[in-house]
Amino acid sequence: MLILPAIDLFMGQAVRLYKGDYAKKTVYSDVPVDVALAFKEAGAACIHLVDLEGAREGATPNFDLVCRIKEESGLFCQVGGGIRSGEVIRRYVEAGLDRVILGTAAVIHPGFLKEMVHTYGDLIAVGIDIRDGLVAISGWTQNSRHEAMNFAKSMQDIGVKTLIVTDISRDGAMQGANLDLYRTLSDRFSMDIIASGGVSSLDDVRALRELDLYGAILGKAYYTGAVDLKAAIEEAK
Repeated sequence: MLILPAIDLFMGQAVRLYKGDYAKKTVYSDVPVDVALAFKEAGAACIHLVDLEGAREGATPNFDLVCRIKEESGLFCQVGGGIRSGEVIRRYVEAGLDRVILGTAAVIHPGFLKEMVHTYGDLIAVGIDIRDGLVAISGWTQNSRHEAMNFAKSMQDIGVKTLIVTDISRDGAMQGANLDLYRTLSDRFSMDIIASGGVSSLDDVRALRELDLYGAILGKAYYTGAVDLKAAIEEAK
């Protein structure tokens, strides 16, 4: 299993939200590139990048910063947040980003998702952000009408290879990962599942690894020092 340490970007800073609440934001670094280089030094092979402003507004205000993190770290970088057009996807791919995550666009415009999967294949992933069993959209500010498991099945039917699945109630809460959710996903689907939200200890990493997931995102637990990144990477192997 891969560990993907996260950098959530807001106004050029590395931040974390509490359960997706933009009013409960903690700034951890004014220089996100340095955070990425620290990930690399700890042995990380991948970075999970989120443009939080973009997710809420449907734009990419941190585009240049995302590209700089990719260029200076040289690591595998996947990015999500505000990616709702083919033009933005093309720009990210041409800039060298390794995987582009569609969230709101995948929910609202399934025909667009199909077109992008056909065009870019495995470079396209889908983020499923779950609140009360439903898929949330627009930077987690709204719930859609899509039940999470049914939506995941539709993603597999379309040909999506990678799902990044977040339990919003656990994100930034340091309450542990929702193992039942990820066990169900792993059992039902053949896609590569990346767990996000709530990873707060090496025990969580170990438990997710035993579910045979593709990856797990490490966020607040890294920034608070609760989980050592190097140790998490070793535990996930």
